[in-house]
Amino acid sequence: MNLKQLTKTQKLTISAMVLACYIVIMYLTQGFAFGAYQIRNATAIYSLAYLFPFLVVPLGLSNLLSNALMGGFGLYDIVGGGLVGVTTAGLVYLIRRYKLNQWLIALPIIFVPGLGVSTYLSYLLGIPYPAMALSLCIGQIIPGFVGVLLVKALDKRII
Repeated sequence: MNLKQLTKTQKLTISAMVLACYIVIMYLTQGFAFGAYQIRNATAIYSLAYLFPFLVVPLGLSNLLSNALMGGFGLYDIVGGGLVGVTTAGLVYLIRRYKLNQWLIALPIIFVPGLGVSTYLSYLLGIPYPAMALSLCIGQIIPGFVGVLLVKALDKRII
């Protein structure tokens, strides 16, 4: 697949499919995606911004929608999730733009949701920020490394 030859319709279709996959994965894994160690397998999909830069905003929208549908903290979850999603996907894209090692993709997937979501969850739940950030970052380790493996598997197939 050559990214430079994708039409706007193809980009929109890919964006819609990724958004749908994100929400379905969040729905199927919500039992542990919203727990003490929020293992959000769907956040591994942020790594696709490395291959498809046009997915930065749709990935933020994916998190926003999943938090609107399944999150329990209303506007904090919705706005916070959208900002975390766009920021994470944007940083993943910048790793490619600056030709950095693909293993670095794991870092924004682990730390942006882990440290970002902790800012409002620690306030809402009355849990100290360091404890909340540690638990969320631990939960993001698996999706961070799965994201890297996803990019490594797909990178050879996309020009």
